[in-house]
Amino acid sequence: MDENRMDKSRMTTTRTLRTYRHLRLGYMPLIDCAPLVAAVRLGLDRKHGLRLHLHRQASWAAVRDKLLSGELDAAHALAGLVYGVETGIGGLQADLAILLTLNQNGQAITLSTALALALEQGQSLHDVLASLGRPPVFAQTFPTGTHAMWLYYWLAAQGIDPMREISVVALSPTQMPDALASGELDGFCAGEPWSARAEVRGAGRRVIRSGQIWPGHPEKVLACRREFAALQPEVAAALTTTVLEACRWLDAEAEHRREAAQWLAETDVIGLPVQDIESCLLLAAASGDDDTRLRFHADGQANFPWLSDGHWFLGQFRRWGWLPPATDDADATLIGNVHRIDTYREAAQRLGVAVPHSDTRANLLFDHSP
Repeated sequence: MDENRMDKSRMTTTRTLRTYRHLRLGYMPLIDCAPLVAAVRLGLDRKHGLRLHLHRQASWAAVRDKLLSGELDAAHALAGLVYGVETGIGGLQADLAILLTLNQNGQAITLSTALALALEQGQSLHDVLASLGRPPVFAQTFPTGTHAMWLYYWLAAQGIDPMREISVVALSPTQMPDALASGELDGFCAGEPWSARAEVRGAGRRVIRSGQIWPGHPEKVLACRREFAALQPEVAAALTTTVLEACRWLDAEAEHRREAAQWLAETDVIGLPVQDIESCLLLAAASGDDDTRLRFHADGQANFPWLSDGHWFLGQFRRWGWLPPATDDADATLIGNVHRIDTYREAAQRLGVAVPHSDTRANLLFDHSP
């Protein structure tokens, strides 16, 4: 290629690069950040006119704060975090939006090895915890987050009042295996690979997976400020399309998850041995059509921002005394503002992903409660 043609090529490339919309996305070092990582590694962001810059965060509180300040444009976020911020529970109220659900299931409750063994031997959870002779200490990752909800629901279903009978702390999931090993914690609820990590270390054992508590539950979502979604609808649609395509790729075949495990294991993403990451991803992929497994797509059923999911979270917030009673109309308005269903439908149409006929679904948890 002669010099003039090379210069023209560089100019064309530069112009093309300048047409990309650059977005800053936050994530926590968990298995379910995989759609964001895959979107970048596969070049799906560039395919849809974006350049995504991923920023690892130290805590869910940091994700929230940077999302609200505008330091992040969007984030891998706990579904319950979004509703907590929207309702102003325990902090500043702000308007957020959910563009799509990133995954279903994939979390676990882990107890110290001694407590888990006692449960396996047939003792009731109440007796196992009472044997400590002190209030048990459990960790979750954010006060209104999904991990807190699964932990509290599981305890309450077994006759333990999580608001009065246990001591609860909020920790980054990366700190939980160490805290369990040192005896600072008796148990925790977190996303993988941190329960797996506790088992590898011999510090604890999973006693129930979140998909066994609520098969097909919403877990992480792609969240942004509502202003961003409303004022930049084309960008929001492009971002949703990008991440939805990555979710579909992850569920397409086991080999894709094996490749994603290599990316997630890197030091600046999760930073654990690749076999630990791979075991979580491939075990989940190998469990067939079981509704309890980690799902990133499930033909779009995992990604749709179901309005009924929002009603469940608000119901739990009221159950624990964090919100006053409200009319169904008020809840419906709040959830309708948060869930950007029109944006999701546009993204799904671009990719040929089927969308459900209804915006709600029936939820049934392990104790047969809705």
